Order: sequence, then structure tokens, then C-alpha cells
Amino acid sequence: MSTPALAVQFSDAEMRLLQSLVYHECGMFFDARRTHFLQDRLQRRLRECRLDSFYSYYRLLISTEGKQELARLLEDLTVNETSFFRNKAQLELFHKHILDELIRKKDASGDRNLRIWSAGCSTGQEPYTIAMLVADALGYHQLRMPNPAATTWPKPLVPPPWTVEIPASDISYSVLRAGQEGLYSEHQMASVDYNYRLRYFDKVGERYAVKRPVKELVHFDFHNLKLVRQFAEFLEATCRSVTFQGVHRATDTAHHLAVLR
Repeated sequence: MSTPALAVQFSDAEMRLLQSLVYHECGMFFDARRTHFLQDRLQRRLRECRLDSFYSYYRLLISTEGKQELARLLEDLTVNETSFFRNKAQLELFHKHILDELIRKKDASGDRNLRIWSAGCSTGQEPYTIAMLVADALGYHQLRMPNPAATTWPKPLVPPPWTVEIPASDISYSVLRAGQEGLYSEHQMASVDYNYRLRYFDKVGERYAVKRPVKELVHFDFHNLKLVRQFAEFLEATCRSVTFQGVHRATDTAHHLAVLR
């Protein structure tokens, strides 16, 4: 088989077949408005695999030998747009109202454990943003206490007896690796102000590294949102740039805060 010289033309039936396969595998739905995007990614994968027909490629995808190629296709179809402190108005609401109320209620009940799931985390900017905001909120909460605990040095990022866990999931292994690395360019740090850079990052050459205490709060792992029931124990979840199974619409620019329990 040789690399096709011209773009392969796909029939409507072939596109519906691929849409069905993608939906079945990960819950992503591509309606008529996104057909061009789906065709573009499909052309790219055919060139990479040196195949010249949809039928040959589809046979590969559904074969035992094609599991890696299926994973590459799904990765190409994901939207990895992200940034630190993305949509500041929504984060302000989360930080100053939702998170503050949640901490006060949990403190009153004696449950001092926070678990916030960042679904569709991309390269890590969102879960690290959440980690920084949670650390800030807990610090402010401790200062408002009538009898604050004695301060130790160095001051812990999360004041005891609080514990914080931020699982961060995606279906793209490459973005998960980038998130685990926690290294960001000056361009990626454009929305991070000096105060946050000083407190939560170390300058390493031309890049910024997330400090270890922040990284320890975030745990990156592969997860398919189609299996969302596995995460039903989480109180909060944030997600961006995903297409929900059963919703049948893209939410590339919307931000959702969902209370799961």
C-alpha cells in the first residue's frame, strides 16, 4: 500500500460508521457541524497509516492489531485547548463563593477532605489552577478561624488537618504526560500573575516548573468520560472542551461545574 496522492473522498455512510465507532468507544459525538473536522483528522490518519481507502482503515480500527491506531485517532479528535486561569469570571465565582461555602460546610461537619475531579484536563493547566485556588481558599479560611493552629515552618501548602486530592483525567496520553511533567513556557504562563508565579512555580531556564507541593495534590490518569459512573464519589467536577455522552453537542468553550453527589 502506498500513501494516497489525493485526498480520499468519504461517503455519508462511511462517516456515519466512523461517528458510531467513535461514540461507542469514548462517547464523543460529531454532528453535521463538525463533519469537516472529523474528515480532516481521518485524512491525516490515513496518510500516517499509508492507507488509501476508508474500508481498509476501518478494518484496521476494529481489529485486535488496530487498538493503538484507534487510540491515536481518538487522541487526534480531542480538543486540547487550555490555559491557566481560563475564564477568570467563572473561576472567581468558584473561588470566592462555591469553594468558600464548601470549605465552611465541610469544616463544620468535621469532614476536612476535598476531592475535586478535573475531567478532560488536557496538559494540566486547569487542575493546577484548581490546586492553587484551593490552597488559597484554605489559607484564608484558617486565618479567619478564632483560634488558628500554630504555624509551622515551612508553612504547608494545605493546612492540617485538611487533605486535598485533585484527580486529573483525559483520554490523551500525550497531554497527560505533559501535565505530569508540569513545565510551561512563558507563553503558556501569560495568564499567571507575578504573585502566583512566585508562590507556586520555580523558574527553570526559559520555562516554569510547578512546585512539588502543588504537583503532589494533582494525580493524572487516563479516563474515558463515557465511564463517568466510576467517579460518582466526587463532590465536584470541572470539565472543559469535551462532548458529553448523551448530550449530543460540543462544549468547546463552555465551563461546567457539576455537583455529582
